[in-house]
Amino acid sequence: MTRTLAPIFSLLMATAILLVGNGLLGTLIPIRAGYEGFATITVGVIGSFYFAGFLAGCFATPHIVHRAGHIRSFATFCGLAAAAPLIHAMSSDPAIWALMRILTGFCFAGLYMVIESWLNEQSTNDTRGRIFAIYVAVNLTALAGGQLMLNAADSTGFVLFAICSILTSLALVPVAMTTSVQPMPIQSTQINIWNLYALSPVGLVGSFVVGLTNAPFWTLAPLFAMESGIGESGIAAFMLAAIAGGAIAQWPIGRISDRMDRRRVIVALCLGAAIGEVALVVSGISGSVVAIMLSGVLFGVFALTLYSVCVAHMNDHGQSESFVSISGGLLVVYSVGAIVGPTAASLGVSSFGISSIFVFPAVIHLLFAGYTAYRIASTPALTGAQRSDFVAVPFPQVHPLPTELDPRAADEDTTPAEPDAATP
Repeated sequence: MTRTLAPIFSLLMATAILLVGNGLLGTLIPIRAGYEGFATITVGVIGSFYFAGFLAGCFATPHIVHRAGHIRSFATFCGLAAAAPLIHAMSSDPAIWALMRILTGFCFAGLYMVIESWLNEQSTNDTRGRIFAIYVAVNLTALAGGQLMLNAADSTGFVLFAICSILTSLALVPVAMTTSVQPMPIQSTQINIWNLYALSPVGLVGSFVVGLTNAPFWTLAPLFAMESGIGESGIAAFMLAAIAGGAIAQWPIGRISDRMDRRRVIVALCLGAAIGEVALVVSGISGSVVAIMLSGVLFGVFALTLYSVCVAHMNDHGQSESFVSISGGLLVVYSVGAIVGPTAASLGVSSFGISSIFVFPAVIHLLFAGYTAYRIASTPALTGAQRSDFVAVPFPQVHPLPTELDPRAADEDTTPAEPDAATP
């Protein structure tokens, strides 16, 4: 294990530092927006801009790295991303905040792509699975740590934004000091969305649904918790409860999906997520802290595990295709959903209250469960021999691009797709 970790320790450290800072910032933004008097729909739109920025970053980063190299690109992204939290603290203009969220999403997509391509270069077919498992664990642990940092200072002040900026700047140190050889330039993978839909309608539509339903949680749930009256320490605990529920449930749910038609698991997850969202609506209205926490765990167990099962289902059908093209296509579709989701979920708040942000994702989950049930009835399931093993992936909110680092891509050709593939 020591020999596996030694070449990548600095990269994993940079990942952890970045995710603690970005996890804190993602929760702090809606809380501070509430104190600044922003309307909930404005907070939703600001959240949508973050996902628009990260989608743009996924497409632009390969060209930036090709021009400047990994370390200089990483330094550029760190510098820009470190400035954004400070500008949030200095301005209460929603337009400025929206621009900063675009910038943050763009930069963090680039930062993680640089790290992941570097980790992939340092891995072999023998070590890839262990490195990926460690990477997932670092992602989830650091994201949880970011929530706990919310209690380090008053969210109405400057300190927490400064901490986000400092952490983003510090992430540059282990990368700048690494002795690892820089990897080859990141390849731009061409994607054909129609081909992916033909491979697995449930897998592709599921990725869009996850964007529609999970992005409102990352963007608006802290505001929901704050207006439910549980206090700032309670907000951190609520977010941590949902994240822990999703993290702990990923592996057992994935293993269950290995033993049956994954679409049945997807239906169960959608129904469970809808129940969790209805529970959040009811507990938010009641103001019961215990009910809010338990509802958050329930939401995390079902809603935050759905993406990994959709990815696995798509890859069951696409074993003859490039895994990197498939996962990249799923990310594009997820991102489009994530751009729409926060704004759509916030539309009813002025009429029905903050708890209504969970009504929209509940309806979407129920519709997707019905669609998946229709596909089960109309299309035969794959046999056990046709399915690949489940591999847990980090939550999309913190994992901008599934790359060749995933062990399912170990044996495939990762060169760019054929020129006739259509890029969305």
